Amino acid sequence: MGATIIEKIIAHNIGADSVKPGDIVTVNVDRVMVDDIMMPFIVNKFHEMGFKELWDPDKVVMIYDHFVPASQVDDTRHFRIGDEFASRYGMKNVHRSDGICHQLMTEAGYVKPGDVVFGTDSHTTTYGCVGAFSTGIGYTEMAGILGTGQLWVKVPETIKVTISGKLSPNVTSKDIILRIIGDLTAAGATYQALEFCGDTIDDMTVASRMTMSNMAIEAGAKCALFTPDEKTAQYCEIELNDFQISLVGDADASYARELTYNAEDFVPVMACPSQVDSIKPVKELIGTKIDQVFIGSCTNGRLEDLQKAAAVLKGKKVSPFVKLIVTPASRKIYRQADADGTLLTLTEAGAIITHPGCGLCCGRSGGILTDGERVVATNNRNFLGRMGTSKVEIYLASPVTAAACAIAGEITEVSL
Repeated sequence: MGATIIEKIIAHNIGADSVKPGDIVTVNVDRVMVDDIMMPFIVNKFHEMGFKELWDPDKVVMIYDHFVPASQVDDTRHFRIGDEFASRYGMKNVHRSDGICHQLMTEAGYVKPGDVVFGTDSHTTTYGCVGAFSTGIGYTEMAGILGTGQLWVKVPETIKVTISGKLSPNVTSKDIILRIIGDLTAAGATYQALEFCGDTIDDMTVASRMTMSNMAIEAGAKCALFTPDEKTAQYCEIELNDFQISLVGDADASYARELTYNAEDFVPVMACPSQVDSIKPVKELIGTKIDQVFIGSCTNGRLEDLQKAAAVLKGKKVSPFVKLIVTPASRKIYRQADADGTLLTLTEAGAIITHPGCGLCCGRSGGILTDGERVVATNNRNFLGRMGTSKVEIYLASPVTAAACAIAGEITEVSL
């Protein structure tokens, strides 16, 4: 019997010939990410457990992104505790305002294909874009890893998703993953791996794959995996070894479920308030008035996202009384978008460019809304109270759709 990608990664990690879904195993952790929100809780639990040193300081990455810049008085406490912990235990991989954790973990080279990675944020599934097993955990589990370098996991079943064909110009990977979430529902992939394949996937950039692996958690997935290829190798600045090349689902692997799509059937869609799996075609929502548009986050704050939005906005203006907020996912992306003129195009159209970070996505600094307001956003969640009060309506969309809505001042479908 063949193996799925997740089964191959876990078996390789623990030195086993094979594993099967449901097996309980203890994995050796290649890298962890801790963010500013969780630092006080992680530190307290670490000391409560009686640990005196980190299992490997070089494998720990601490990233300040949710609270940067600080928007509430208590935010700085998280920075102070994090800095003290890093200094005390010899942590060198600390990013205090370089961008969003999930962008930095692959962008800065911390995660490679085949790695086993955990992070204190649910969207840690993002690193599956390069073929790594990555998933979010709580602060108690993280404290345990910091002291031991290991964590037990249950080998997940896998849902195979095959997409073939060529996408329409106005359809992006964001539309694809939203459609899949709608089909699976918010709990339809709970503790399962999503494995993506097909020539549509092969044609995607790593950035587009990141969008899909990032949002896999919105269907409950434990992880989301793409087979490493030459694009992956170029992005990670490595030459793939034999193990990494082998990370493809075998033809005779056992899958819990298989979904098959034709790329031509995908259309621009939105997740409607206030559930991520409440998916509707944009054409059914045309004319809905909006107050704000947000382009950014760990889901859609990459250079290609900003470039696509800028292409829609070029030579046009944001609708009067509508705020367009753009947040690059990292300093590197910010600099790239500045160098190629993308930021200039966006600002000329009337966009507000913010410092790289989580910002509005997690309801912190950078444009929170109030009762009765409506926002079209490119991030990953539209839960009640996510971007302001519980009476804010959040519609999730792709960057090109969001840009078109900013111009129209209402929900509209872009033509490209």
